[in-house]
Amino acid sequence: MARNKNPWWVVFAATMGLIVGNGPLLQFAYGVFLRPLSEEFGVDRATMSTAVLVGFVATGFSTLFVGRLVDRFGIRAVVLPAITLFALSIAALSLSRASAFFFIAMYGVAGIFAGGQTPLPYAKAVAGSFDKHRGLALGIAMTGVGIGTILIPQLAQYLISNVGWRGAYVGLGIAVFVLAFPPVYLFLRDPIAAAKQHNGEVAGLTAREAARTPQFWSLAFIFFALVCVPAGVIAHIVPILTDQGISPQVATSAISAAGLALIIGRLVAGYMLDRIWAPYVTLFFIVIPLIGLGLLFLPITPAVAVAATICVGLGLGAEVDLIAFMIARYFGFRSFGEIYGYLFAVFTFGSGLGPFLMGVSFGKTGSYSTAIAGMVVGLLVAACLVLLLGPYRYANVLKQAH
Repeated sequence: MARNKNPWWVVFAATMGLIVGNGPLLQFAYGVFLRPLSEEFGVDRATMSTAVLVGFVATGFSTLFVGRLVDRFGIRAVVLPAITLFALSIAALSLSRASAFFFIAMYGVAGIFAGGQTPLPYAKAVAGSFDKHRGLALGIAMTGVGIGTILIPQLAQYLISNVGWRGAYVGLGIAVFVLAFPPVYLFLRDPIAAAKQHNGEVAGLTAREAARTPQFWSLAFIFFALVCVPAGVIAHIVPILTDQGISPQVATSAISAAGLALIIGRLVAGYMLDRIWAPYVTLFFIVIPLIGLGLLFLPITPAVAVAATICVGLGLGAEVDLIAFMIARYFGFRSFGEIYGYLFAVFTFGSGLGPFLMGVSFGKTGSYSTAIAGMVVGLLVAACLVLLLGPYRYANVLKQAH
């Protein structure tokens, strides 16, 4: 079919898949479940926040294998089974009846299957199908995460209110399969086999060669810091606000505001990456969440809460695009999936550690201020590292291959 030859259909499939990817399901919706889960199992927020850490650590380890599998067997062969298993594991969370620790273990299982529902395979499909408009294509595809961040918490809140948190997880599992499987089956394809050198080998470094470069380790810390901050804040934004008298509806709307900001951030980042040196773009998206953290130290009002959440959401709206873009430019496509898997493992660990640190800070001090102060320091270090990355190694690879 002609439509399957148009690379923008790949972008459509990636967008739909990411609406119900690991971020919206395991991270952004969790703030809505946090209070009912704590009440159900009779434990504090720090303990229940461990579920996000366990889930994302499991996803991080899973992506190490997913990246290799995608490079070896192709994208569809990995993503289609992953969607099915992830949907089933989300629905299975409704069966957690023994204790909080059983639920946390089940969350870890969901995290394992979420490895194939991360941006990793979708980013490879999109990045390998574009060069001139790669940044924009990645930005549009990754808006799926933002759309999911808006819709999934609202859907979860509606389901919790009507069928309880157990029924809500069943509903979310159904949503994963219905929204992701059909478009991925119909439109997602492996990247075009064009990014090759004259000797026929795919242009780029092996994963081992990439790991010997300073850029690899700098990017690992940069993306760790860039995700740890907004992940931690957004996962706790509902209790942060409701503890200070903000209604649950307004607090949930703040998450939706972050999702809208995430969409804008993805599009802005994609547009900028095609025109501006990527480290400068990254610096911009480090500064924005720094501003959001500063706003959280002000007296919390609905307006301040929404403004802070938007700033944090803008920062969170760019890092996945940046990972894919920078891997292509600094390391090429030879081991794209494996390198992405390593960096995304660091990324997912930060996604889980951020909420955990926020929970520990609240549990130990009754405040989130200590964790937020540490996050500020991390972002400042990342800002310094990003300016030391140096020039691209691989520019316009697809164009040169034709």
